[in-house]
Amino acid sequence: MTIDREQLQRRTVRTLVASQVCGGVGVASGIAVMALLALRLSGSETLSGLGTTAQVLGGALITVPVAALSARRGRRAGLSLGYALAVLGAIVIVLAAAARSFPLMLLGALLFGGATTANSQARYAGADLASAQHRGRDLSLVVWAATIGSVLGPNLVGPGESVGRALHLPRLTGSFVLATLGFVLALVVLTLLLRPDPLLAARELDRDPAGTTAPAADGSLRTGIRAVLSDRRALCGMLTTALGHAVMISVMVMTPLHMDHGGASLRLIGLVISGHILGMYAFSPVTGWLVDRFGGPVVALGAAAILLSGGLLAATTQEGMSARLAVALFLVGVGWSGTLVSGSTMLTNAIPLAKRPAAQGFADLAMGLAGAAAGAGAGAILQHSGFAMLGYLGAVIAICIAVAVLVLGRTPRPST
Repeated sequence: MTIDREQLQRRTVRTLVASQVCGGVGVASGIAVMALLALRLSGSETLSGLGTTAQVLGGALITVPVAALSARRGRRAGLSLGYALAVLGAIVIVLAAAARSFPLMLLGALLFGGATTANSQARYAGADLASAQHRGRDLSLVVWAATIGSVLGPNLVGPGESVGRALHLPRLTGSFVLATLGFVLALVVLTLLLRPDPLLAARELDRDPAGTTAPAADGSLRTGIRAVLSDRRALCGMLTTALGHAVMISVMVMTPLHMDHGGASLRLIGLVISGHILGMYAFSPVTGWLVDRFGGPVVALGAAAILLSGGLLAATTQEGMSARLAVALFLVGVGWSGTLVSGSTMLTNAIPLAKRPAAQGFADLAMGLAGAAAGAGAGAILQHSGFAMLGYLGAVIAICIAVAVLVLGRTPRPST
């Protein structure tokens, strides 16, 4: 089979960008009202954050079967599984709202996390066929596409209410109906256009000239753990993404409460969060270029410095709205982008093609669990120690990222 690798890579990235936009709209539409719906169904502010926590946890756990399926049957099958579970989750959430069942809503939120898995794993699909010189760029372009969905999704809350009323459903469920449509569109795009599958095509192209069969792919979690732990560069990439995600989640999820306690309006809270999301995604292509130009470890150190600055700045803010808080959240977003792109590229570069889906799945599982733990612990820290402690804790984790990169990120010397 003769394949023009560069042409196929361009087509793959375009397809993944389109699916990311559709899937991103769906994810952001649901997340925008998840806490409000949880509050309505549980009747408790204490429990209102469990919906989002369940969604984050589901996104982490679903990574395991998605990675295993990707290893056996290619990226198209794995990503489609994530979106299919998300469609089921959105439907379950709508049924839970109609039945006023909070436990059923949490089950739906777990399944809804499949879309987060698919959106996250898509960046690796964008790197399967990329050359080593452009892997960071292509991976970051797929990450950047999530910007569009993240911006459009929350703005569909109003139309979603109209959809809910038109279908004689609780008004907040309209956002999940729109999310379902977004996930279905992403599934259609992947099914029709992601052909040939980038991972399977990469295996075909990477066979040796004699045509020897490539090593069998193994997408099990055990294989992923062994692959990452046996290579310090891969371990460095995993720690960079997981710890960077923990910093971002811990500071971001409590910012609305920190602002609300000071009397900030919902419009100002939305403005700060929008600036944070802008920092997370808008500059990822620049980050990818920097990774290709200077290497993942250098960019990871820069990202850790930005996270350190954002955490320390956030720790010095007062309750309510302030320009300092807006800048702090923007810096945390930019730092997160740097850790995600650099860490993902370091991991991908370090792992042989046959083991990449398993290793990437384990890395995303670790990232998701770190985010879930950070989100769950942030509320307790805010209640007992205040928002400043969250900022300082984020700064400490940023320093841990830098230490990990300095210790693990060096290119090993060839043995003599």
